[in-house]
Amino acid sequence: MWCVSKANTFQFTAFHQLTPLAQYGILLVMKMHATALAHPNIAFIKYWGLEDEARRIPSNGSISMNIGGLATTTTVAFDSDLKEDTFTLNGDHVTGQGLLRVQHFMDRIRRLADTTRHAHITSHNNFPMGAGLASSASGFAALALAGTAALGLELTDRQLSSLAHFGSGSACRSIPGGFVEWLVDPLTGESYAVSIAPFDHWKLVDCIAILSDQHKPVGSEAGMRMAGSSPLQEARVADVDRRLETCRQAILNRDFESLAKVTELDSNMMHAVMMTADPPLYYWQPESLAVMSAVKAWQQEGFPITFTLDAGPNVHVITTQGVSKEIINRLHRIPGVLAVLTGAPAGAARLLPQDSPS
Repeated sequence: MWCVSKANTFQFTAFHQLTPLAQYGILLVMKMHATALAHPNIAFIKYWGLEDEARRIPSNGSISMNIGGLATTTTVAFDSDLKEDTFTLNGDHVTGQGLLRVQHFMDRIRRLADTTRHAHITSHNNFPMGAGLASSASGFAALALAGTAALGLELTDRQLSSLAHFGSGSACRSIPGGFVEWLVDPLTGESYAVSIAPFDHWKLVDCIAILSDQHKPVGSEAGMRMAGSSPLQEARVADVDRRLETCRQAILNRDFESLAKVTELDSNMMHAVMMTADPPLYYWQPESLAVMSAVKAWQQEGFPITFTLDAGPNVHVITTQGVSKEIINRLHRIPGVLAVLTGAPAGAARLLPQDSPS
């Protein structure tokens, strides 16, 4: 089903099949639009390292939670007059490697739709980027959904998740909703994520202690290429199936104590690999250690609380809804904490009406 706007441009409001649209000659002179929203995610069991870089197959599986309140909103508008894709992020025109990464991803979408049409891409994050808050995950998840929808492609959740992971590995986990596991099909090698529990399964809260809003000097993509140089990576990967099962059961059974133990262990193991890589990567800052130490002390007081860090200094402090206000107040009192962002488990990536606020 199509509708015609006042500007005489076609916008797709429903999609029925995964079919190239080049056969519709009228589309060759029209613009096609779609807007999507996706949430970043925080991994309890981390993805770090690639077994197959070309196919972006991870060295190990991972489990995460989508973070509500934090989101990337992306609009893709295909235009027959464009010679190449343009990309605007938070109001700034992106060039160089950032633009190339997006253009290469759009090439994948174009191949699916059998088109050479280029697009204006406009994206906005309501949280700091490049600071270990998974902005690339929500960014490429939103781009995958908006880009395919704008071309009239109706992908299954599995297909969309598999597509998104070529932009950023963890982006596949921002396609499904709630608590999510990243899998690899042992027969085909297809890499995708599935929901293992809906967003309302467990009333957790991610209280993110922001210690820096600056871009990290070494991004996740470059950092994980060094994972194999650490003598600890092999041991980390060898034990991952046990950690995945422990985490999976902890989520399904709402067992916070088990979740806390395995989450902290997995985070520490990943950062140990980073710090023993060649060259070493030190994402932790003194303030990061201060927050982690505070969390351990609060556990002794009986609070249901744990911590985890992605590739950055900011600390994700996971707790339950009932005590989250107290934890937020305590985090604010730690020197070096610039702000505390909060988010409950969130739903899946979704399309938004055109011109809809996020």
